[in-house]
Amino acid sequence: MKLLVGLGNPGGQYEGNRHNIGFMAIDAIARANGIASWKSKNSGLLAEGTIGSERVLLLKPQTFMNKSGDSVQKVASFYKIPPADIVVFYDELDLAPGKVRVKIGGGNGGHNGLRSIDPQIGLDYKRVRLGIGHPGKENVTHHVLGDFAKADRTWLDPLLDEIARQTPLLLKGDDSGFMNKLALAVKGDEPAKPERPAPAAQSHIRQARSSKPQAEVPKSGPMADMLNKLFGKGE
Repeated sequence: MKLLVGLGNPGGQYEGNRHNIGFMAIDAIARANGIASWKSKNSGLLAEGTIGSERVLLLKPQTFMNKSGDSVQKVASFYKIPPADIVVFYDELDLAPGKVRVKIGGGNGGHNGLRSIDPQIGLDYKRVRLGIGHPGKENVTHHVLGDFAKADRTWLDPLLDEIARQTPLLLKGDDSGFMNKLALAVKGDEPAKPERPAPAAQSHIRQARSSKPQAEVPKSGPMADMLNKLFGKGE
């Protein structure tokens, strides 16, 4: 059995927060796989089901972010699930919005949810880092506890849908395949950007736009004589 954990804060006021993208990922997985019977247990919301041929537990800790480890440890201990079979989805400031990276072990990167989980179950669980972008050090709290903007739905919705579709790859250990599928889904939703000419080409374009063809003034002959008479330059 695999334990899939989404990190976030409980309560309607936090539902749309960037910090709750882990909850959103678990909800998307549950919807896509017909897992709907949530129970309040072990300090979290817990649901059991199958994804492909794999039995899974879905967990959304209800302890608030900085005590997420309390719920994860209780569930892992009760169901005897080792860290190698635990997958945690969470928001990552150090990744651009929509970018996803999967890794096993490593530091907590200052994330309060991981900081709570690591001492209780160890480091050898799988982490799915979901990029939300970094607003600058002074604005981190406002950013993570702020709701996703309407414009974010252009990458967020495809990302969550693809996470749900590609979870079987994650469960099989094909982390690279999982990340590639997600990258394609999000990239495919981005508007195409027109190609910009190379700097040399831009210079030629500007020159062509700003310069006007200059008529050649004859210096001798009938035309020159006529112009000299018109403008008083004749001898």
